[in-house]
Amino acid sequence: MTHPAQIRVPATYMRGGTSKGVFFRLQDLPDTAQVPGEPRDKFLLRVIGSPDPYQKQIDGMGGATSSTSKTVILAAPTQPDHDVDYLFGQVSIDKPFVDWSGNCGNLTAAVGAFAINGGFVAKERIPQNGICTVRIWQANIRKTIVAHVPITDGDVQETGDFELDGVTFPAAEVQVEFMDPADGEGSMFPTGNLVDDLEVPGVGTLKATMINAGIPTIFVNAEEIGYKGTELQEDINSDPVALAKFESIRAHGAVRMGLIKSTEEAANRQHTPKVAFVARPSDYLSSSGKSIGAGDVDVLVRALSMGKLHHAMMGTAAVAIATASAVPGTLVNLAAGGGNRSQVTFGHPSGTLRVGAEAQERDGEWTATKAIMSRSARILMEGWVRVPGIVD
Repeated sequence: MTHPAQIRVPATYMRGGTSKGVFFRLQDLPDTAQVPGEPRDKFLLRVIGSPDPYQKQIDGMGGATSSTSKTVILAAPTQPDHDVDYLFGQVSIDKPFVDWSGNCGNLTAAVGAFAINGGFVAKERIPQNGICTVRIWQANIRKTIVAHVPITDGDVQETGDFELDGVTFPAAEVQVEFMDPADGEGSMFPTGNLVDDLEVPGVGTLKATMINAGIPTIFVNAEEIGYKGTELQEDINSDPVALAKFESIRAHGAVRMGLIKSTEEAANRQHTPKVAFVARPSDYLSSSGKSIGAGDVDVLVRALSMGKLHHAMMGTAAVAIATASAVPGTLVNLAAGGGNRSQVTFGHPSGTLRVGAEAQERDGEWTATKAIMSRSARILMEGWVRVPGIVD
């Protein structure tokens, strides 16, 4: 019996922040995958190795976690004064779908370098030595992101001494600015409140801050759901009852935020919103064994992505944390000590991260002008990815 041969597609495997994914230029994709739709989704699913009932993604490029089941497509800019369009696809591990509903802030750190290497940034804008500013149009959420990429001898500088908790080895620092980070066209606080009473059947009525910034995120107090904010992955991910509770919180919060009409729709929108719990600072040991003191951080945050506790912190959720901390009265701000602040250092399972944000109130509505964080990125492998010829 004759089977179609594999197709060979140019691709780059990159780490960005605490995530990694497969990067493509739009023009390099198979013709049917160059436009949104089922053929594109099928192609990316097969690249990553999904759906996989074993949840290992052995027959693909994915790493069987939310942080490593990711794809990126870069294209010529559709917006003036931008260098590149950035489209992010979060690939489900065990289900046959790609979630296009949000951004990946971690991989954003790699987008600037890929845009430079991929020919999207004009050569005259790339210094021989210094910093190349790459203006990125994030096509999922229709927002501008600015990446400041270090350049040495005309090439992207990837090695360095910048350390990022959640990443084993140091690398060059990439500063990323998320401009006007409120997600979507509506209010940054879609319910109109900084704190809501969120009713979750089987869980109770919880205080919740629901914010659209970086990525739609639902924040609850750790103590209200029986946690301390010092938990590591195994404390949550090994407990199916806990995971079901968080998914219920996420689904009901999504309805309150107007993202979905019924909780049943949440199963097909796994990437957004995120759900996180916050607590006041206390001592704990990170997943690497590093001691984190209460005096090292302003607040503790643990966040779930794709149904599991994240090993560090999603970049987009870090934007949400920074923005919420800058607004007096939110749960994040209160857990961090309250008051006005332009930056916050938070503790996560792998260590700590400092992020900044600028927020202001106008006519009773809170808005954010930008959020800033530092990340790192590097190419892990480049060449061609091979995929069985399933794309018609």
